[in-house]
Formats: sequence, C-alpha cells, structure tokens
Amino acid sequence: MKDFIETRIISAVRGLLTGYTNEKLNDIRLPVPPIEFGDFCGNYAVVPVITLSSCERTEKERIICLDAYSMTVTFTLPETPEGELNCYAYSGVVSKAIYDNPTLGGIADRAVITAKKYLSPKKPNCGEGWQLVITLRVTVEATGGE
Repeated sequence: MKDFIETRIISAVRGLLTGYTNEKLNDIRLPVPPIEFGDFCGNYAVVPVITLSSCERTEKERIICLDAYSMTVTFTLPETPEGELNCYAYSGVVSKAIYDNPTLGGIADRAVITAKKYLSPKKPNCGEGWQLVITLRVTVEATGGE
C-alpha cells in the first residue's frame, strides 16, 4: 500500500522535530522541554499540533506540475516565567532545522517558513499559555493521485 504524499510530509516534519530539533535543544544551556508526539502532559515535553492543507499554486507551479501545501506547526506552552523564552528557543531551532533540511529528507522539493506568530496569554495567571505558530509552505512534484 502506497503512502499518500500528505502523510509522508507530516511524518517527515515529525521526524525533523523529534530528531534534529531535539538535538539542537539539548545544545542550548537553558532547560527547554523536548518535542514529543503522544499523550504527554505537564512541563516535561511539548506536543506540537501539525496541520496540513493544500494551498494555492502559482502559475509557474501549475505549469511545472508542483503541488503546494500550507503547514502550520503550533506549540502551546504553559504560562511560566520561561514560557516566552521557550517560544523563541523553539522558533530558532525549528527555523534552523528547516534551513538545514529544506527537502524534509527528500520528501519535498522545498519547504520554507513563511510566517511565525508569538501569542502571549491574554490575561496573566488565567490558565492560558504562550503559543508559537510557525507556517510553512511545502512544494512537491505532482504525482497524479499518489
């Protein structure tokens, strides 16, 4: 059974986040929780939410048969004194990971970060946490229904 390109893109990003990105987080001298996927709660790990959707292709992408996807990776961090600093740490290591591996291990033709948004809690001490939303544009060669 063939994997759909969408599942391969998501798997590649997950692997990049749990592998390379966690290695870079270990190099930071600050205690930043690692990135994991699964049922984690508390401050021991961060579980980002990955959302993938198709996005509008340029005329050039249509002509050369490239599919374009928009992906968001959302980190929700607890409201702690180091919450804002952790947002910046995750932003930096994810940016470095995408810059160093723009093909997501050969899955995509190119992945680029198109936006980063840092969201602070609306009211202090109300239970809302910090959020980091990273938006990527991923282009892959059109495979005709794979």
